[in-house]
Amino acid sequence: MHAKTDSEVTSLAPSSPTRSPRRPAYYVQSPSRDSHDGEKTTTSFHSTPVLSPMGSPPHSHSSVGRHSRESSSSRFSGSLKPGSRKISPNDASTGGRKGQKQWKECDAIEEEGLLDDEERRKGLPRKCYFLAFVLGFFILFSFFSLILWGASKQQKPEITMKSVTFEQFRIQAGSDSTGVATDMISVNSTVRMTYRNKGTFFGVHVTSTPLDLSYSEITLASGSMKKFYQSRKSHRSVAISLISDKIPLYGSGAAFSSSTGTTTLPVPLKVNFVVRSKAYVLGKLVKPKFNKRIECDFTFDPKKLNVPISLQKACTYG
Repeated sequence: MHAKTDSEVTSLAPSSPTRSPRRPAYYVQSPSRDSHDGEKTTTSFHSTPVLSPMGSPPHSHSSVGRHSRESSSSRFSGSLKPGSRKISPNDASTGGRKGQKQWKECDAIEEEGLLDDEERRKGLPRKCYFLAFVLGFFILFSFFSLILWGASKQQKPEITMKSVTFEQFRIQAGSDSTGVATDMISVNSTVRMTYRNKGTFFGVHVTSTPLDLSYSEITLASGSMKKFYQSRKSHRSVAISLISDKIPLYGSGAAFSSSTGTTTLPVPLKVNFVVRSKAYVLGKLVKPKFNKRIECDFTFDPKKLNVPISLQKACTYG
């Protein structure tokens, strides 16, 4: 490049256009992202003045443009924080969209968390109410069952022994299954009693153990009571047959044996058994049981065959 002379400079000066009035500068807002905040992204904008292309004279366009670019670049770079990068306007729009997306995702997560918390708060009371209902029902039902059981236990059945009648009481000589000679006894008798159910709101099922008619330690006859059902506030008469045939007496029968086959002496006898009653007050959940042991000691008079012998004062109930 050759240096221009003073004449050339002088000639060029008048031809240069008149410098137009300086127009106001406009600002470009560039987003910068704070990289130090890991949870939330905050977009801040820095204003950088940019000179309008029309505000510079043509002859200084390149130098002023270069100077303005350098100054704007330096200002922009100076406005950035350490560790941040330059963001172009295109990046700003992209960053804005990303920020909005991230905010939407955060909002969705928070809403899901709130919904979960609401479900937990709603679900827990429901479980508590259900457990409280079951527990309360169980307690009330148990209390009601206990009341029924206590009330039913106070209404015990009443058993009264009436009489015993001997239709046959015969003693004869014989031998046992092994061939040993001994006296043999055959008995046919009937025991009568009255069973009364005093329950006002339940019936009872009645059974008993075998009735044993014994002399000393020897069982002379036995019988069983038939099972029956007794409705509430009712009673019945029960007859039980005690039968035996050729029961060996061994040495015990020597006291009342005779040649006629019947004894002439009074014979002390005993009847004992257990009456079992069971009530189903509330199905099988409340079923009170009543067991009564009965023992009757009486004396058989051979002269009163086929005559009822009273047992009303001869029995004990346990």
